[in-house]
Amino acid sequence: MDVNASEQLSLFVMGGWGTSDDVTDALNGGQNFYKNWGGDWAVWGGASYQVNDKTALNLQASYDDAETLGVVANVAYTVVPGFVVTAEVDYYDTPVDDGIGGILRFQRSF
Repeated sequence: MDVNASEQLSLFVMGGWGTSDDVTDALNGGQNFYKNWGGDWAVWGGASYQVNDKTALNLQASYDDAETLGVVANVAYTVVPGFVVTAEVDYYDTPVDDGIGGILRFQRSF
């Protein structure tokens, strides 16, 4: 479900369900091509906030039945029309491990 809360703020939430009963191979951890999350269900949510004509802030979080949490935040800055620089940081937490990462993306659209 998508909601435009204001001209600057948009929100979304979605969920997925898929049984892992037929996916019992220990190597894939209950995941498959059609359902790439752990367990039977997952939920995602996020927001985008347009600060000004050039800058957007984005946030997304996810959680699944296998108790995996993921959070991503980024800032997208339009240097000139067709050229966007995005700085992003991400975090994940599973029952076994956690981690943090990031990217700096330069995207040119013609």
